[in-house]
Amino acid sequence: MASERQPPAWRVALSLFTAIPAGVGGALDDDVAARAILWLPGVGLLLGGIGAGVVLAVGSLNATGPGRLLGAALAVAAVAVLTGGLHLDGLADTADGLSASYDRAKALEVMRRGNTGPIGAVALVIVLITQVAAAAAVLGRPWGAVAVGGLVCLSRVSLLVSCAAGFTAARPDGLGAAVAGVVPRFVSGVGVAVAAGAACLLLTATGSPWWLGVVAVVLSGVVALLLVLRCKNRFGGITGDVLGAGIELTFAALLIVGSAG
Repeated sequence: MASERQPPAWRVALSLFTAIPAGVGGALDDDVAARAILWLPGVGLLLGGIGAGVVLAVGSLNATGPGRLLGAALAVAAVAVLTGGLHLDGLADTADGLSASYDRAKALEVMRRGNTGPIGAVALVIVLITQVAAAAAVLGRPWGAVAVGGLVCLSRVSLLVSCAAGFTAARPDGLGAAVAGVVPRFVSGVGVAVAAGAACLLLTATGSPWWLGVVAVVLSGVVALLLVLRCKNRFGGITGDVLGAGIELTFAALLIVGSAG
């Protein structure tokens, strides 16, 4: 338990999961780490709102073809900049770790080094292309910019799965150790249910059937869960990189389903 005075949970969430200065430093206790995770949808709402604003600012909402692609690319880039590329870096490091030696210590060392290898680079390219292409398809519909921004927010709900009680950290230090297992399973379930309801509203506004929102959240939740289970098997638990990878993969899954309606 950290002995120093703990900062507000919302500032901790900004500090841990964005590049926005929040004036947070020092060790965190378990309680503030758990509450910071619960603030992640709010952080996602901020990021998604900025991403949607970027789309509207470049006039891509009613554009066709290359215009929509440009708007989608700029929105994805804006979110990446605001997070300092942390989640994309986590995706690359996790891919490299999973493709490295089956020796747990060696795989974790590959992830700790942070220099992106060929598998990590391929994972980044594939996921980013998927996000931009799917986002461009959503932008071609009514309220498309709002839907894309909303899905940015909902992608952060993946942390309610990744940090659910029962999951452990792969290392005794780092972000994974601070947040592993801090979210009660009941809270995870409620969060996913609320996310499904929000997704139904978002996708219905774009002209998609309401049930597609449920499919989107269920699929993205399964993606996040499978990633955590795989990393638990390979690394012994989660790390900060795994959390970032989960957010990026969840966002891609939400956009894919959202673009299919």
